[in-house]
Amino acid sequence: MKPIIFSIDDDPQVLRAIRRDLRGKYGKEFRIISTESANEALKSLVELQKKGEAVALFISDQRMPEMLGVEFLEKAKEIYPEAKRILLTAYSDTDAAIKAINDVQLDYYLMKPWDPPEEKLFPVIDDQLDEWAATHKPEFHGIRVVGYQFSPKSHKVKDFLSGNLTPYQWMDIEKSGKAKQMIGLNSISLKDLPATFFEDGSYVLGDNLSAISEKMGRKTTTSAELYDVVIIGSGPAGLAAGVYGGSEGLKTLIIEKRAPGGQAGTSSRIENYLGFPKGLSGADLTRRAVTQASRFGVEFLSPKEVVKIETLEQYKTVHMSDGTTVNAKSIVISTGVDYRRLEAAGADDFSGAGVYYGAATTEAGSCRDQVVYVIGGGNSAGQGAMYLSQFAKKVNIVIRREDLSATMSSYLIDQINGTPNIEVMGKRQVVELGGNGRLDRVCIQNLETNETETSSAGAVFVFIGAKPFTEWLGNGLLKDDKGFIMTGRDLLQKDEFEKVWKQDRDPYLLETCVPGIFAAGDVRSGAMNRVASATGEGAMAISFVHKYLAEI
Repeated sequence: MKPIIFSIDDDPQVLRAIRRDLRGKYGKEFRIISTESANEALKSLVELQKKGEAVALFISDQRMPEMLGVEFLEKAKEIYPEAKRILLTAYSDTDAAIKAINDVQLDYYLMKPWDPPEEKLFPVIDDQLDEWAATHKPEFHGIRVVGYQFSPKSHKVKDFLSGNLTPYQWMDIEKSGKAKQMIGLNSISLKDLPATFFEDGSYVLGDNLSAISEKMGRKTTTSAELYDVVIIGSGPAGLAAGVYGGSEGLKTLIIEKRAPGGQAGTSSRIENYLGFPKGLSGADLTRRAVTQASRFGVEFLSPKEVVKIETLEQYKTVHMSDGTTVNAKSIVISTGVDYRRLEAAGADDFSGAGVYYGAATTEAGSCRDQVVYVIGGGNSAGQGAMYLSQFAKKVNIVIRREDLSATMSSYLIDQINGTPNIEVMGKRQVVELGGNGRLDRVCIQNLETNETETSSAGAVFVFIGAKPFTEWLGNGLLKDDKGFIMTGRDLLQKDEFEKVWKQDRDPYLLETCVPGIFAAGDVRSGAMNRVASATGEGAMAISFVHKYLAEI
């Protein structure tokens, strides 16, 4: 958006003249806004500030019936303190103009008339605009989030926006004067933070992700009464299933609880994915896949949480937490896995306030020049540690094993060994976390000596274990002892299988114990837990969907 030059004069003839001259000279680089009413101008300034627009220069007449120009400029300064201020005066008002230079830090005063403008107006304005441009930092145009840094609600909003590949500006209410101004202009109570502001000046309070998603223009309702395939979860497996489903002519819907990409989407760098010799970020992979699926007409529904699947003959009904339903001929479950909760004392007290599950890319900026801890020895932990090392003073990787060789890819181990501010703390575990409202210390136990040591900590990032997203399924599908969905020939090992499977054929390779419901990716029992294998299973699931649809 162009910065604004704002002129105010109660004399219509004078206002037309200055507007004409300003537009002729500066209209290509600046928006020219003019009004005869000082009160109207002040109201519009508040709205412009809410939308994040910049005002470079005020030009105000001194003698106006609603208020003097000096008074207007003083009030305008409270809203736009960095804007330059020029007063238009008659000869008799010169003393007031000179006094205003000290009283309201007036930048210049001009005598009326200013003909010719090339000599008496433009040189003055040029100087003021050059001075303003030299110190002006352009406003961020997009979504802005105002809140407390160590607030679980703030973290939830930031994590949602980051996961959905949506650029935003984070503004800490305790550090940003601009954030305080935005809250004041909108009369928002601090207890209602975080506040998510949009370009049109509107905002959503708290962590209402559905309302934020709707404001972002995302679909909250479906366009069809019946889909050929509904994909639950949009990690690599779900996105691959969507791409293949859409490209092969199936009416396809993807439902996502949080954000596309799954655990892979939070990875700062994936370097062993085929076809990308320099590696790519999880966000980049996700963005490409979402774009590809959308191009094939795949619909996305997010954020929506699936709570139940009902089967009636060959049709399936997907029930969501908000009471809405979707009908499908077939379903692919690709809900993936989540990091297990840290069982150390105090961990739950600081979740979202210094303790984060994954989320290295979301919260890395808040860790600048601090000591942080990464718990876990898998590839996700290594990728997170490498990313955090660019911001934190030191990154400590805490693992129960002696070293990383058994759990992490060698290329990542080599990178970690070559990064001076990363230390691997083997044979250790975090046993307690502490702080006052936010995490500030960790207690670490040496598993060989049982001795403990307490150290300061800016944040703890947890990357431990894999817990499948399958609790919502209840007993509807057969699962292994760890909760992963069983598919294909593995189902034959279950005594309960014959009681529920009534087809003349055996289940397809990725088919669950319910015909037409498939599982792909990390949520499936026996999955390889690799991005490449997950995308392969997603594509494979659609080939079995075609076979199933041909039967009904």
